[in-house]
Amino acid sequence: DTIRVVDSQLPDEAVVGGQPADRYSFSDFERRQPLLILTAIFAALVILAARWRGVRALAGLAASLAVVVWFVVPGILDGRSAVLVALVGSLAILLVTVPLSHGLSPKAVAATLGTAAALALTLVLAELATGIAHITGFGSEEAGFLQAGSGAISIKGLLLAGIVIGALGVLDDLTITQSSAVVALRAANPLLGPRELFTGALRIGHDHIVAVVNTLVLAYVGASLPILLVFSVAEVSFSDALNTEAVASQIVATMVGSIGLMAAVPLTTALAAALVGRVPVDDLPIDDGHHHH
Repeated sequence: DTIRVVDSQLPDEAVVGGQPADRYSFSDFERRQPLLILTAIFAALVILAARWRGVRALAGLAASLAVVVWFVVPGILDGRSAVLVALVGSLAILLVTVPLSHGLSPKAVAATLGTAAALALTLVLAELATGIAHITGFGSEEAGFLQAGSGAISIKGLLLAGIVIGALGVLDDLTITQSSAVVALRAANPLLGPRELFTGALRIGHDHIVAVVNTLVLAYVGASLPILLVFSVAEVSFSDALNTEAVASQIVATMVGSIGLMAAVPLTTALAAALVGRVPVDDLPIDDGHHHH
């Protein structure tokens, strides 16, 4: 195994407890190489499965991570409003990744506008819900560490920022699906108007809401599993465990995110129907009208 060690800076002849002191001590395992290999396999499979679209999707993913690492994180550490930084960062990610992955088309425009509106709604609901439930953001050890290390950071703002960014990825998938459904319906029957396109695509959206909400809930449950196990070992009742901030904050995030998802479906579908319904069928990107994950 390749490991990382800490240099104690002790002289070679140092003695501790009557025994020669070791200058180096174990710190952690070296994990960068296996992580790099795993990432390379993932990227290769994406490109193999989606060809040129896969390359564009990977470019969008890289841009998303760059925005988070070099804009969102430094902005929050500098003491700026975590909510505002996360919202601006999310919109920047949206404006980069959607055109990269799906081009400039009515479908992409509708998905972008629908996602932006749903994100704004999610943020407003998160602000209200955390206030009503008295969620402070101090439900984790990391929050206390950040507060001690940098008092300028708003821990509650950081929690709201996490909810916004966490909802963005799921919203992007949902809104692109709805826009693609409208394009596919329009291509299959050019006689359909905006109202018929909205009604038909909304039926598809209802099925997708169920699947995506289930995905979101399970993601948050998975994140909370260690906390629930700790409470179980401590013989804390289930209702009392739910009342703790560590679990309640995850419930708030799940419910708020799910409401934002449900609102995104009719919003995006209506926008896509209005835009696509006015575009001649010959001008629609038919080959791009299917949903790709």
